[in-house]
Amino acid sequence: MNLKFWEKKKEPQKKKSKSREWVDAIVFAVVAATLIRWIFMEAFTIPTPSMEKSLLVGDFLFVSKFHYGARTPKTPLQMPLTHQKIWGTEIPSYVDWIQLPQYRLPGISKVKNNDVVVFNYPPEEEYPTDLKTNYIKRCIAIGGDTITLKKAKVFVNGKPVADPPKTQYRYFMQTPEVFSSKEFRKFGVTEYQPVQNGFYIFTTEEQANIFKGFQGIKSVEPIIRPAGEPEPRIFPHSSKFNWNEDNFGPLWVPAEGATIQLTPENIILYGTTIQNYENLDDVRLEDDKLFIDGKEAKEYTFKQNYYFMMGDNRHNSLDSRYWGFVPADHIVGKALFIWLSLDQNGGIIDKIRWNRFFNIIR
Repeated sequence: MNLKFWEKKKEPQKKKSKSREWVDAIVFAVVAATLIRWIFMEAFTIPTPSMEKSLLVGDFLFVSKFHYGARTPKTPLQMPLTHQKIWGTEIPSYVDWIQLPQYRLPGISKVKNNDVVVFNYPPEEEYPTDLKTNYIKRCIAIGGDTITLKKAKVFVNGKPVADPPKTQYRYFMQTPEVFSSKEFRKFGVTEYQPVQNGFYIFTTEEQANIFKGFQGIKSVEPIIRPAGEPEPRIFPHSSKFNWNEDNFGPLWVPAEGATIQLTPENIILYGTTIQNYENLDDVRLEDDKLFIDGKEAKEYTFKQNYYFMMGDNRHNSLDSRYWGFVPADHIVGKALFIWLSLDQNGGIIDKIRWNRFFNIIR
């Protein structure tokens, strides 16, 4: 006997239309891609030569968010899978009506000396922190370190630091010979400038030594600024420090929990960092003094770690030597490996740099 006569008869489920299936698939793909991009990994490309020859213009790489821990969104009202602008336009992809406190999820490691790191460019004021332009450089010093440059060589905590294997410098190549772009490219030189009696070239020490043996080349010498010759563009942009790109420091890098005395010298070195990146509501610099909440501060304890970043193309990189420290809340992720590399000057045959595919970034 059938005793289930009181149960409501199930109606057959309506089949989704093709358009509805497409919409559902697109929504799922966008949500999945957004989560992967936020928490795990994001694709970036190298647009400038500041990391040559370690990373080349046209390299496409994956950057890990889980190494240092992904950041929670600060600007939630943003079109998915965009950064500052809507693709192919100058229309902003976000509105900053809501700005949330930013936190970092647990990561599997911390930023270490020599890591190749993607970060938001700190001095850029026209965008929220998480939407500032992405830069990629090598972390030379971490919070608590003291960095010094002497004749273009790096010292951290008083100890010399070996250059990455493919570090480039600027050289003057004295020669009456005329070299074409194709000839320079044959030897891996993509940046050069003809001058009287020769060329300025950006290349590795190894390649410079090879050029020295060429017939017709009289000399190849690095161009190093002498110590004591100040460069106005160099951090901290003060005449009290006669630093330049090759002779810099010593400069202590701020560390979370470390306290400094706010002497006139320290205010020059760290005042703008405290003012711009420590998330204080009421802070101002006035003459040689720093005021927090209307009161003059005699000492200050840093709320987060900072990092000193430099490009491997040492004489063609706008980095921490020019604009100062990278705050921890500006760190995006760790560069892992190259998944594609395109030579913008290559032809049909050599457009793709096959030998760079899946190279680990060191």
